[in-house]
Amino acid sequence: MEYSQAKLGRVFVVRLYQGDRIPDCLEELARKEDIRAATVTLVGGIEGGTIVVGPKDHRMPPEPMTTEVKGRHEVLGVGMIFATDGEPVLHLHAAFGRQRNTLVGCTRTGVRAYCVIEAVVTELVDCVAQRKLDPDTGWHLLSP
Repeated sequence: MEYSQAKLGRVFVVRLYQGDRIPDCLEELARKEDIRAATVTLVGGIEGGTIVVGPKDHRMPPEPMTTEVKGRHEVLGVGMIFATDGEPVLHLHAAFGRQRNTLVGCTRTGVRAYCVIEAVVTELVDCVAQRKLDPDTGWHLLSP
């Protein structure tokens, strides 16, 4: 285990509109407001998109397995924004529910808002953590 300490900075209350792509909007906010590290929570609705639902098998480096989210779903998500090569990148996992069916996955590949998504972005300051390329996985993993 590795860890570092940070302090809470600014808090942004965000509304995404119909058709807004979740990663794009929150990363745009981070660039515009010079947010280098933050936590994110969100609620609302989505309409379609693709999510990462795990690795295809147990080989390294892992190959992501994706699935399409068809139709409109409720969404509840939690994630982080950290710099990768100097650019803010959102890593957000969410649960998508419709009637008695639920999907859970990473929104990196793209999910769009339906009607509205409300989010709270809490900036972390005095934070040294960032994402660095891990040679074993090929992913940019958090380096506290």
